[in-house]
Amino acid sequence: QVQLAESGGGSVQAGGSLRLSCAASGYSARPYCMAWVRQAPGKEREWVAIIYTSNGVTYNADSVKGRFTISQDAAKTASFLQMSSLKPEDTAMYYCATAPNLRSCQKRDFVYWGQGTQVTVSS
Repeated sequence: QVQLAESGGGSVQAGGSLRLSCAASGYSARPYCMAWVRQAPGKEREWVAIIYTSNGVTYNADSVKGRFTISQDAAKTASFLQMSSLKPEDTAMYYCATAPNLRSCQKRDFVYWGQGTQVTVSS
């Protein structure tokens, strides 16, 4: 059973930084991708960033480009989301997510989810 565990959320003032971590376990090999998805109260889930573990290629949503950076550890079983220049509109529950195969990763069709970590940015 694949499990994802996030950590690192918290409260910060606008312009500040936070680093989120996600540890994956239960994979027989390693995840094909690791992604971060956020959901603010009353809003739909928004994909934020994704990293393909085999080659380290990353993609970010336009809303966070230039401010957020996704990375992975050497074992490729953990991902990190470095968030800088945070804005109040970044306030949300942030989830780590992954999928069972490459095609699902490419379609952002995530199957496995962590419990989420809250990020609150005050103005």
